[in-house]
Amino acid sequence: MNIRQLRDSRRLKAFLRAGKIVELRERDEPIADIVPRKKPETLAKWPDFEARAKKIFGDRVFPNVVLEDRGRH
Repeated sequence: MNIRQLRDSRRLKAFLRAGKIVELRERDEPIADIVPRKKPETLAKWPDFEARAKKIFGDRVFPNVVLEDRGRH
């Protein structure tokens, strides 16, 4: 596709929706590739960190040592 053909946005959109990479040329020299955006895949499900911590540590409560140490300086 050259610069002049780029003005036909319907044709460009059709190519991109079909998943094709459009090579942009100026005087028969490639100057850029227009790449279609990938559709976002299903987001990965995060593990249940709270359940994992409860399984490891049980109901024990730990002091927040970092916050306590900050008050000393």
